[in-house]
Amino acid sequence: MNATSQPAPTIVLIHGAWADGSSWSAVIPRLLAKGLKAVAVQNPLTSLADDVAATKRVIDFVDGPVVLVGHSWAGFVVTEAGEDAKVKSLVYVSAFSGDVGNTTGELVGKYPSPPALGGIRDDGNGFVYLSEQAFVDDVAQDLPADTARLLAATQGPLAKSTFADALTKTAWRTRPSWFILSTSDRAVSPDLQRDAAKLMNSTITEVPSSHMSLLSHADAVVDAIVAAAEAATRG
Repeated sequence: MNATSQPAPTIVLIHGAWADGSSWSAVIPRLLAKGLKAVAVQNPLTSLADDVAATKRVIDFVDGPVVLVGHSWAGFVVTEAGEDAKVKSLVYVSAFSGDVGNTTGELVGKYPSPPALGGIRDDGNGFVYLSEQAFVDDVAQDLPADTARLLAATQGPLAKSTFADALTKTAWRTRPSWFILSTSDRAVSPDLQRDAAKLMNSTITEVPSSHMSLLSHADAVVDAIVAAAEAATRG
């Protein structure tokens, strides 16, 4: 290790909407096998500010530098929370991102509506779920149906108000980023993903994946995380 090397970072993994920390179950064992430390945030999915606060608690808890990794909605969380001084690099997985003032609702509206959003179910109390069929057909269509049903059963409800929560920070302006772009995504437009990655000047890996690339293409996701971790150790 040369004089400018930094300690190995902790990989902080942030799940998306209608999910929980178990969505990283294919990624975490691979990271551990490579000698990397990993911890998954459990987002409340109640607001961008609340999810950022949950992420920052984890960042504060772990020792040393951090690589932030966000799936889907959590791309916004990475973009916002990533300005923490401990965060050295960013990884976006089939994710949203944008500039200051952008909201996910606004970004979704700029592209053809993804099929998965037709499966939104309102609970009447300010939160929305996705139907089981949406998971099977449009969220995890390249995974076994039983796996998709498990994802539906363990999903975290999303506060409807999050669609209007705007970014106030852009960590990608000062940190290198990597982007896993899912070309068969039926939940977040691949064109939206591509435009976000280009905006951030991310290193892009395209995979022929559903929205759940972190499960169906875990090796590609891990490769991007490893590259981000190696960049973090270079200071």
